[in-house]
Amino acid sequence: MKDFFEFIEYIFVDILFKPLDWLRELQLDSWAAANALNWIFIIIGIIAFCYWLKQLRGFADEEHKRQEKYFGKYWN
Repeated sequence: MKDFFEFIEYIFVDILFKPLDWLRELQLDSWAAANALNWIFIIIGIIAFCYWLKQLRGFADEEHKRQEKYFGKYWN
């Protein structure tokens, strides 16, 4: 059982957290380079949010056209 927990420790400490250790060392050299990953995630989030809003607007327009078709022009 002890070997199992040591294996879990090995996976997390020596494999999965290596990129975070690399970022910690990079921060000492260049703050901007270390935070570039954060900016990439922020940009991806903004693009996804804009796409989501565009889709919502499209669905709202379709719903409005459908209601206009069935209930007349002055439905609101």
